[in-house]
Amino acid sequence: MAFVTDKSELKPGLILFRRGDVEHRMWYCRMKMPKADRYKTVSLKTTDIDVARERAFDQDADIRFRLKHDVPVFNHPFREVGREYLLTQEARAKRGEISAARPKKVRAIIEGALDRYVGSTQVHLIGDELWGGYPAWRRENGAGRHKRNGVREVSDDLAQAFADNEAERRTKVQHTLGIRVLRPIEVKPSEERVVPFISDSTIRFEMSIFGAVMNFAIKKRYVPASQRFDERPKLKSMRRDEFTLEEYRKLHTVGRKWIAEADKPSSTWYRTVTYNMILIACNTGMRPAEMKNLRWRDIMPAKDREGREIVVLFVQGKGKSRKLVAPKSVGEYLERIRVISKATEPNDRVFTNVTGKPAKTLYSSLIADLLGEAILREGTQGVPRSTYCFRHTYATLRLQEGVDVYFLAEQMGTSVHMIEQHYGHVNTIKHADRVLQGMAGWEMPQPEPDDTRTKASKAAATRGQSKRGQRNKPH
Repeated sequence: MAFVTDKSELKPGLILFRRGDVEHRMWYCRMKMPKADRYKTVSLKTTDIDVARERAFDQDADIRFRLKHDVPVFNHPFREVGREYLLTQEARAKRGEISAARPKKVRAIIEGALDRYVGSTQVHLIGDELWGGYPAWRRENGAGRHKRNGVREVSDDLAQAFADNEAERRTKVQHTLGIRVLRPIEVKPSEERVVPFISDSTIRFEMSIFGAVMNFAIKKRYVPASQRFDERPKLKSMRRDEFTLEEYRKLHTVGRKWIAEADKPSSTWYRTVTYNMILIACNTGMRPAEMKNLRWRDIMPAKDREGREIVVLFVQGKGKSRKLVAPKSVGEYLERIRVISKATEPNDRVFTNVTGKPAKTLYSSLIADLLGEAILREGTQGVPRSTYCFRHTYATLRLQEGVDVYFLAEQMGTSVHMIEQHYGHVNTIKHADRVLQGMAGWEMPQPEPDDTRTKASKAAATRGQSKRGQRNKPH
């Protein structure tokens, strides 16, 4: 190195030197890592040669102690480790192992809340206290979106900070969607100076990324295996909102009227596609990503074992693929879209814009408009419904009809555990007669008499009477 001056070797692998590219005359030491082609350089913070030699040997002893006891030698701030982890996730997305949207979500969390919490902290200093204290810190220093989680008062400065963060988030969303932002997006702080708490589901997801980065640090040998955090604080699990059968029928009715009220051809086109997409989603359970990826070549007519017509769809999403079955009506909904679409080649996407290009948001603003028209925008928990609610509706209605949970999990591309965890309430309602058995004011329904058995009993009684009559008849 050209900038090294006054170099001297104190022992093999331990070099003392000054730097010629700086104005001060401080001493440095450079130590070679045993059995590795790596070096660690440390400023000794002294201009005295004798003190520098003593501190250099102290540093060398410290390095050997760290290596012997599996203590990290090099400094690794959480921020840098998070960036390394993010690169691995982006590489996985390119290989198709995870969805393209996953790294974007990971980046938002690592560069957002986690960076503010432990960004500059060395990973080897992150222990149980920092890990377990994240939920409380996040609730105190973050703002949620829905008041159902509770609200709290904040200072003027904190309210302004939350507003600035929201403006930054909206700007990033616009850039992600390819929309040019001509003027800076401004968000005004709430006049009431109250903000909703962060939801437990958000904290749970952020802690999963927190833990993944720490596990990555263990894999890279930046920290010992003892810093693996498998246990997470207990947090509430929010039940997923779905549409009831009555709400689904209402959406069906309002949707037809909504299409008829469109004031121009392009609006009619978009509303027709959106309406039929909702029907397809509620009758297949596809994820939004799977609908985005659906192509015309992935749709195949078929027949079940009874010879009834069905539709088989090959769907792809979350880095996985599968075949699902759907009733004949789904084929009719798809055909309505094909008739008005400008992209109908086998490789073309099913859900597009009016010009035939793939839809980016799956008509989210149109769905919100239709739900508003039907007064179904918010679910029972006060959460605005989204495209994902159609998948939850499918699962709920199927379970209510008695579909086996194993077959449903296969159909939806998920696990039996996930179905039971999020839709367990359906079984309680379905088996209400058993749950309420024995309670005051509740009687088990009596089974209806079997007509066949009743007729057989009457016939037997008639034959018995006839035989008795013949025996009693005088000869």
